[in-house]
Parts: sequence; structure tokens; C-alpha cells
Amino acid sequence: MVSKQEAKRFATQWIEAWNSHDIEAILSHYDDEVDYYSPMIERISGEPSGRLHGKPAVRAYITEGLRLSPTLQFRLLHTFTGVQSITLHYLNAEDRRAAEVFELSAAGKASRVLCHYDELR
Repeated sequence: MVSKQEAKRFATQWIEAWNSHDIEAILSHYDDEVDYYSPMIERISGEPSGRLHGKPAVRAYITEGLRLSPTLQFRLLHTFTGVQSITLHYLNAEDRRAAEVFELSAAGKASRVLCHYDELR
């Protein structure tokens, strides 16, 4: 079980990394073999499955996303904990609600990420 303190630390560091646009700080939260799912992947990376595998693919996706949204800022609304998982509920760059589920490895890195959006534009 992930403790509330661990989840809060992960959430705070993840939001700060994104808001600073520091790609290395962002990627520090992900396992090398991460499976990353998002409806934005097709739009940004051209991958119709909505799935990326591995940190290099996620790096390219995030780099392009930050290039497309140079003023991107997230605002954390709530953190949920689970068994080896954390869900972050936040406002995204377009001030829309989003939630990401992070399944964590034994090392506390995201090994599987599921992104959800209230609305996509």
C-alpha cells in the first residue's frame, strides 16, 4: 500500500517538475520500461494506439508536448492512494480536469500510466 505521505511527495514533485518544464525531473518519475497510455498520444506523437512503451518514447512525447505548450502549468487538486498506485487529480494546461493513474514499481517509479481527461480539445 502506498502511504498518503509517499503519494503526496510523488504528487508534489511530479507537479513541480512539469511546471518547471524540466524534462529530466519529469522523467525521473518513470520506470525505464514504462507503459504510458493517453488520448493525447495520437495527437502529439501520431501513435494511433494511444500507447507508448519505454522512457525514450515518453521523452519524445513529453518534449514535443512541452514545445507545443510553452506556458503549460498544472494545479494539483487531489491525490488518491491505492495498492502500489497513485492517482493525481489536477487541472491541466487548458484549465480542464485531468487524472493520471500511476502504477508503481518496487522502486517507486511509474511502470504504467493511464491518463484521463474531462475534455479534449
